[in-house]
Amino acid sequence: MSELKKTREKLANALVAETRSICDDGAIDRARLDGIREKLAGLAAQRELWSAEDFPDPPDGELQHRYRVACEDDNGITLYMNVLRPGKKSPPHNHTTWACVAAVEGVEHNILYKRTDDESVDGRATLQEDRTIALGPGESIALMPEDIHHIEVRGDEVIRHLHFYGRPLETLSERKAFDTGKGTYSIMDIGVKTIG
Repeated sequence: MSELKKTREKLANALVAETRSICDDGAIDRARLDGIREKLAGLAAQRELWSAEDFPDPPDGELQHRYRVACEDDNGITLYMNVLRPGKKSPPHNHTTWACVAAVEGVEHNILYKRTDDESVDGRATLQEDRTIALGPGESIALMPEDIHHIEVRGDEVIRHLHFYGRPLETLSERKAFDTGKGTYSIMDIGVKTIG
């Protein structure tokens, strides 16, 4: 294993361990999550750790590769490198666990929403667009489990961003995907296969 890979593994595992300590110290609120976000941003700033050599672009015809970088266990805190091509877009969705995203290279547009209905009717929801954050190098975002957003990759460059979750994406079977045109939601498909 190269020194760079050893360094990346050490730092990623340390982030997971530090985050576990924060989680064990009390319930995750926005202040604690902001501290986690700052730690993730510090890791993303070390751009030499996240090269295309170690995290190749998706092949032609695919818009996303998701690489698992570090995880606690099969159901614990997990760090991914997300490599996305222009044109990648997700529907508005929640995560059902906390999430932080930090840009390494390229810009991911995050469109955040507020839910405006009273949540009394299963399968029905109305959303109002709240704001858009263009997440580029040096920037990061933190989302609570109930927060709703969607992402878009605009322009013409492949992007690399770190995505950090309280649980592995592969286990998030209750996430909601919202259809703003119809005023509905459904359970979101787990989606892209993770590499590594």
